[in-house]
Amino acid sequence: MAISRQQLAKELEPGLNALFGLEYKNYENQHSEIFDTENSDRAFEEEVMLSGFDKAAVKSEGSAVTYDSAQETFTARYQHETIALAFSLTEENVEDNLYDKISTRYTKALARSMAQTKQTKAANVLNNAFQASGYNGGDGESLIGNAHPTIAGNLSNRPTTLSDLSETSLEQAMIDIGQFKDERGLKIAARGMKLIIPSENQFVAERLMKSAQRVGTADNDINALKSMGMIPQGYVVNNYLTDPDAFFIKTDVPNGMKHMVRVPIKTAMEGDFETGNMRYKARERYSFGWSDWRGIYGSDGSA
Repeated sequence: MAISRQQLAKELEPGLNALFGLEYKNYENQHSEIFDTENSDRAFEEEVMLSGFDKAAVKSEGSAVTYDSAQETFTARYQHETIALAFSLTEENVEDNLYDKISTRYTKALARSMAQTKQTKAANVLNNAFQASGYNGGDGESLIGNAHPTIAGNLSNRPTTLSDLSETSLEQAMIDIGQFKDERGLKIAARGMKLIIPSENQFVAERLMKSAQRVGTADNDINALKSMGMIPQGYVVNNYLTDPDAFFIKTDVPNGMKHMVRVPIKTAMEGDFETGNMRYKARERYSFGWSDWRGIYGSDGSA
């Protein structure tokens, strides 16, 4: 009895799905070191940012209490993209029992392509973080900048003078992050939690983060960054960052860098009547972005 295309698809699909899943998981989810993942059930997500309240006022005896109201400052929007790719096995491949070898190679290549695309799109948020236009957030400014508008005036999440990764620049970053203020100009006691770097900076980061003494000096000074427990989550290398001089620090400010998942990755297989080919595809929907720019600090290196 001849086997139908539908039956053949049912026979082949479980094995390809298992192979795809194993291969897909082999690729490191470097985006998870930068972004916090949330689920979405709409074509896009919007997060309205509020200003909070000003400092509390002194209430004199017998007088009325002072009222304040939070204001909507800006809206962050996450527009999901559909990412998909497919391959086909010809009817002749199936007839000649070549589908096993070919489908194995194709399935691994498909998983690699889907993983590579996700990591590239995630890293592009940081690769374009200093762009003056075209990659702006809800406040109308680039992710990293010194003119984020607030009710209390413009604020910054970058050094005054952009510089390469060094002991001095890292210590200044910790100072700057500790000075972060909210929309009303109140200090929020933010902390730098994780250093994010391109591969070119990994040796510098290793020395800065793990040496007991100061790097590059004969003095017996301690490495304050290490002894004070600064950047408690250490450093991570992101192989998809394109600027070899840039570095970023993820902070503990909530609602910062976000990865919205609309549809997790799915695979499907079907036969085509006209060509006799067996077609296999992978598809997912997601977006990367940020709500509160205080969730990250960065420098693109010295000019």
